[in-house]
Amino acid sequence: MKLSFGPILIILIGIFLLLSNLDLLPLGQLKTLAATWWPLALIIFGFLQLIKKR
Repeated sequence: MKLSFGPILIILIGIFLLLSNLDLLPLGQLKTLAATWWPLALIIFGFLQLIKKR
């Protein structure tokens, strides 16, 4: 059974953001950092997908 990393990562990020929006997960400064650096996660994810296909 092959387990893909991409969908699991997206689900975890979604759960993390949902808990943050519902104020169930206190983030403080981490929320500010995530708001600033979220494009980096997309870049890394895209790069990993390129490497995976080769």
